[in-house]
Amino acid sequence: MTTNQVLIGVGLIVVLAVGSQILADRLRVPALIVLLPVGFAAGALIDEVDPEQLLGAAFSPLVSLAVAVILYDAGLELDLARLKGHTRRVVVRLIWFGVLITGSLGTLLAGPLLGISPRSALMLGTILVVSGPTVVGPLLSFVRPTDRLQRILVWEGSLIDPVGGVLGALVFHAIVASSHHHLGGGTAHFLGSMAIGVAAGAVGTALLWLLFRVLRLGEILGTTAQLAAVIGVAAFCDVLRDDTGLIAAVLMGVAVANVPSIAVPARRPFFETLVSLILGLLFISISATVTPHSLRHVWLPALGLAAFLVLVVRPLVAVVSTFGTDLTRGERGFVGWMAPRGIVAAATASTFSAGLVARGIDGASKILPATFVVIVATVTLYGLTATPVARRLGVVRPSRSRPLLVGGDPWVVDLGVALKSAGLEVLMWAGEEEQRERVRQAGIELAPGELLGAATGGAAEMEGITAVYLLTAEDDFNALAALLLRGSVEGTVHRLDAPADSHGVVAPFIGGEVLFRPDLTWLTFARRYEEGAAVRGQPAADALPPGSDLLFLVRGDGRLDPVTGGTTPVPRPGDTAVLLGPGGRGTEDPLG
Repeated sequence: MTTNQVLIGVGLIVVLAVGSQILADRLRVPALIVLLPVGFAAGALIDEVDPEQLLGAAFSPLVSLAVAVILYDAGLELDLARLKGHTRRVVVRLIWFGVLITGSLGTLLAGPLLGISPRSALMLGTILVVSGPTVVGPLLSFVRPTDRLQRILVWEGSLIDPVGGVLGALVFHAIVASSHHHLGGGTAHFLGSMAIGVAAGAVGTALLWLLFRVLRLGEILGTTAQLAAVIGVAAFCDVLRDDTGLIAAVLMGVAVANVPSIAVPARRPFFETLVSLILGLLFISISATVTPHSLRHVWLPALGLAAFLVLVVRPLVAVVSTFGTDLTRGERGFVGWMAPRGIVAAATASTFSAGLVARGIDGASKILPATFVVIVATVTLYGLTATPVARRLGVVRPSRSRPLLVGGDPWVVDLGVALKSAGLEVLMWAGEEEQRERVRQAGIELAPGELLGAATGGAAEMEGITAVYLLTAEDDFNALAALLLRGSVEGTVHRLDAPADSHGVVAPFIGGEVLFRPDLTWLTFARRYEEGAAVRGQPAADALPPGSDLLFLVRGDGRLDPVTGGTTPVPRPGDTAVLLGPGGRGTEDPLG
């Protein structure tokens, strides 16, 4: 290809990847539903959008390294403290029984359905055992299932990808050798691959510990150091044995998330942006390699294979994996209705099918287009049906707001009591033990751990937070915490305003969402409380008492709308007004 063609091809792939993600966000659908058809259409209509010609032999290894970065990022979200009891049992069963049942039944059906040789069918069946956090995560963010279900499905997707990748490499080499491994040889090969991945993961973890604990790298260098460590370790593993870098990458991510002495930066905006871009580029690039001609005699049988995997195989895996556990019938049903295929299936199909086609294996040319059809079918089906199915099964988290109040002063505790009395599930966090005891005695759930660790997913109790309200006496802390937490929680982040004559280092200069009227600062709340004021709730239809200030409206459907510096919500019938007014304390301060 000429230089101009390369520039056009690379530019179009990047633009199409980001544009598809923006469109999916506007349409409120998982990005994969847009990325795959866009990439397929671009590959069919534009000659320059051909990653195999653009990158040549580098395409396959670059895909492998990109998937390693994605799995490392997924590992950062896996907290071992949450994987316990029946949840752990279900996840382990989903990995082992899921791989065995899906691989076996997929292989048995793929051969006669697609008209391919047993060896190609075995390769396709192995490729389709994987799910993946890059697809499951976005789908679950739309569905919002219960905390336990979310943990089970995210853990399954994150752990089954490297296992499936290693199994795919094992099957590929067995086929290339034109002889089946005996059980002992195959087992030894698999265990050897796992050992390489685990050992490299340990080395990579030690390297990250050195970088963050000893060298104490900051946010920017720390992010680039993580990226370099993951890519370097994964590349070295893949040189030793194919796809073992995926194991090392996910283990490094899990270690960083769970080893307290590895103090990585709390915010990872660049890393998250990079992962999002990589996902878009991979899906556009891989789907562009699927030609309309290759789908001509494959799409209908592949749809039949996808239907079999969705309607028969996955429910069977769910029944076996949840047998004898305390999961409810609805939770078991939803586990059986959530197994979309994602980037690892596409990447392994792209890599292994090309190798088998080059070696003349019968039916190998159908592996990639069949995988493409299964990915599109499963993602579209689950993307369109997961939410109504979850509602039907009764496994959706309540739509009512779940605010986190940060602060433990008497007026903040009274605010929590008022919101709880209005029917909301309130969570509070306070730094001082005296304040934490005040929260406990008021009967409000107390968030464990450090604020940043909890609010960014370090505790199971923090899942489902819809808004964070920073209400401490330290204006600079409120401003910095708002800056750090913004984008790390599902909902909005608001803080108290600093006084007009504030001499704070940060608060006067940081924007963001400010709560209440400009004069309702922490000092104002404290002074008015000393004068006998109280925070309490009343029907929004009632007139506000003289000298009162509206703080929040709790809507009839459970949504919480705050008064901010720029907006005051309009009350509607059935709403509850939470206000600061004279007299009638909501709670007596047991410590004051």
